[in-house]
Amino acid sequence: MQVLLGGGLLASAVSFLYPVWRYLVPPVATDLGGDSVVAAKVGELKANSGKIFRFGSRPGLLVRTADGEYRAMSAICTHLNCTVQYRSDVREVWCACHNGFYDLNGRNIAGPPPRPLESYAVHVNGDDVVVSRRRGT
Repeated sequence: MQVLLGGGLLASAVSFLYPVWRYLVPPVATDLGGDSVVAAKVGELKANSGKIFRFGSRPGLLVRTADGEYRAMSAICTHLNCTVQYRSDVREVWCACHNGFYDLNGRNIAGPPPRPLESYAVHVNGDDVVVSRRRGT
């Protein structure tokens, strides 16, 4: 009888602690891509607009400035890993979680983000807008 009760208590404890452990220790994310990706087609983005795209296993942000220049950066806020977005009204990158702002170069300019966003290189190759990691970062 003690073995059955002890086994039942152990199984109950494991069933409660395992989800907590999985929450505290998330699985390792694998990088699904290389160093470059086609983020958009030429003409897909209007001037002064942005688009979230997939860069490996994480989101990236492609912005077309009012002058028509492309900029790309990580779309993961450096504060609490929320996804950022481009706000065309203020022409800045914004994190809605705690109202953090970045400029179009990814530098943190307001709010709680402690460091800049990782910036990417952008090249137009035919009809494709190609985003790649900068060398040496």
